[in-house]
Amino acid sequence: MTPNELIAYIIRYCEANANDANIAKYGKFFKGGDFVGYGLTAPQIHSLVKNLLKTQGIALDVILDATPTLLKSNNSEEITIALLLINGFGKQYSKSLFKEIEKWYGFTITNWAHADTLGMLILPQFLKYDVINYKELKGWITSGHKFQRRSVPVTLIKLLKSKKVDDFAPIFSFIEPLMTDPEREVHQGVGWFLREAWKLKRQDTEKFLMKWKDTTPRLIIQYATEKMTTEEKIRFRKATNS
Repeated sequence: MTPNELIAYIIRYCEANANDANIAKYGKFFKGGDFVGYGLTAPQIHSLVKNLLKTQGIALDVILDATPTLLKSNNSEEITIALLLINGFGKQYSKSLFKEIEKWYGFTITNWAHADTLGMLILPQFLKYDVINYKELKGWITSGHKFQRRSVPVTLIKLLKSKKVDDFAPIFSFIEPLMTDPEREVHQGVGWFLREAWKLKRQDTEKFLMKWKDTTPRLIIQYATEKMTTEEKIRFRKATNS
């Protein structure tokens, strides 16, 4: 299968399974209700990706050659499918692919769904297979693209859960600049990261949260303390004189 054949196959599948009712339904999950796509369900997308990954001639280089065209699509599913196909080849990732992904936030990764597909699935594999060190995400923390900044804490969630990290303090220090980020989507990502960190190392995470509870956006605290009891959450209320 050539890159052009892959692109054509994906588009035909999407068009054949288009659902206008789903387009309207999915819009509520995106800021402003904006959703542009075919209205495919998640099972339909994952079924396509699973079958394509089993197809003879589907290799990472073919997918990467097709990816620029798919990423430029206005339709959400074409972008998602490209990302999920790339996700199937983690052992073949390279530093050059990481550098290429960095560029995507400037023109196509413009919502939480695609950012989190990268952060939850693709980017952690660069860390898993030692293609990069998490510190190579430092430039992303000050990126002008909010979803690139969001991807940092989301990516680091799996690192926390791996056996590669025992001391969370350096990682907390690493994401600290995001504790004052102005964007809601970043607050959600940071809070999610801290919630998962709390599940693993409560004392260390609570110490970090206590340091920031009066100055960080409340949404971060809300997400970070979501699994705590009511009594535990009270400790992280903002001081009234702050």
